Amino acid sequence: MKKFTKTVEDFNCAHCGAVVRGNGYTNHCPECLWSRHVDNNPGDRASDCGGMMSPIKIEKAGEEFIITHRCEKCGKIMRQRTTDKDNIDAIIALSADSSFIFGN
Repeated sequence: MKKFTKTVEDFNCAHCGAVVRGNGYTNHCPECLWSRHVDNNPGDRASDCGGMMSPIKIEKAGEEFIITHRCEKCGKIMRQRTTDKDNIDAIIALSADSSFIFGN
């Protein structure tokens, strides 16, 4: 079973209103780091939930950061890598406000 579908689409962030240009791997708003629960598997747009997904935690994994999102509607937890387009101030704020974890 395919676990990832590349879906290129632009969107307006439902949390902060930023205009986001998607690249097929875009999972969250690069300004506020919020997401929407639209996928069952990454990129499939098959979820009927549609709830807002708040960034609740950030982890350092090697040279990368991983954001953990929790759906405010159904509680689903999903993880996504940050990108170089993500707002570093938002990443720093999330790390200060959450249980920041340094991984291997």
